[in-house]
Amino acid sequence: LYHKAELHGKTVIVTGSNTGIGRTTAINLARRGARVILACRCKQRGEAAQEDIRRESGSNQVVFMQLDLGSLESVRSFAETFLKSEPRLDLLINNAGICMQGRTKDGFGLMFGVNHLGHFLLTNLLLERLKESAPSRIVNVSSMAHNFGKIDFDSLNTHKCLGLGTSSVRVFQIYCDSKLCNVLFNHELAKRLQGTRVTCYALHPGNSELGRNTSSLLHVLLKPVTVLFFKNTVQGCQTTLHCALQEGIEPLSGRYFSNCTVRELFAKAKDDAAAKKLWEISERLCGLV
Repeated sequence: LYHKAELHGKTVIVTGSNTGIGRTTAINLARRGARVILACRCKQRGEAAQEDIRRESGSNQVVFMQLDLGSLESVRSFAETFLKSEPRLDLLINNAGICMQGRTKDGFGLMFGVNHLGHFLLTNLLLERLKESAPSRIVNVSSMAHNFGKIDFDSLNTHKCLGLGTSSVRVFQIYCDSKLCNVLFNHELAKRLQGTRVTCYALHPGNSELGRNTSSLLHVLLKPVTVLFFKNTVQGCQTTLHCALQEGIEPLSGRYFSNCTVRELFAKAKDDAAAKKLWEISERLCGLV
């Protein structure tokens, strides 16, 4: 079992690791001896988390590097800094996520920009280093909310967002749509990684701190969902750790996990054409093509 996995000499990036599941994941990986890069937006909170995580894990191999997933420039700058300073990357955990309307610095819908596009660009910019360090893994934290998602490609092309509107129901719908993007991204990524010894996994975590990043009405709407499906952060990060560390799951690359178990997806979440289309639009929007 992954519970015994040692990570000395391995380097890990965890996005959104100053709070919630990301933070608990980072502590666990640091305790195993990994060099852990905390990729967080807020410098003050990131540096405070670095101190806390070093103290709690007993490891001084915990480094804060600023990353604002809502800014493509920031993603590029982070990747450049990382590639210059860190010779290897064994594990990329795309953990950060928000549930609120707004626009990114580049004019994208906030949830599309942060939950999907920022991670899409980050992963692509770091892929070569992951391949050089193989066997390596990419873990994409999605949510069972993806089951309620749909992708409006017209809206993406016209408005650069998954949907418009600020009512709580609308915001939650767009959050679900962004989580479907995570699962489709994972599906297409696995195909593109075949033969590279880099594998990828999507998952539903057992917990979320989304409440910090939601309106008060939405918080009320999300509360029953949170109680039903989410656990505390220690339980919450178990599936992330399973996908990151469990031996022998390489043949399950591209699959979706919940409660440390691989799960079947609805057809829309493993739709080859939609996954490819999302990839191509994302490439264009990030300026990768």
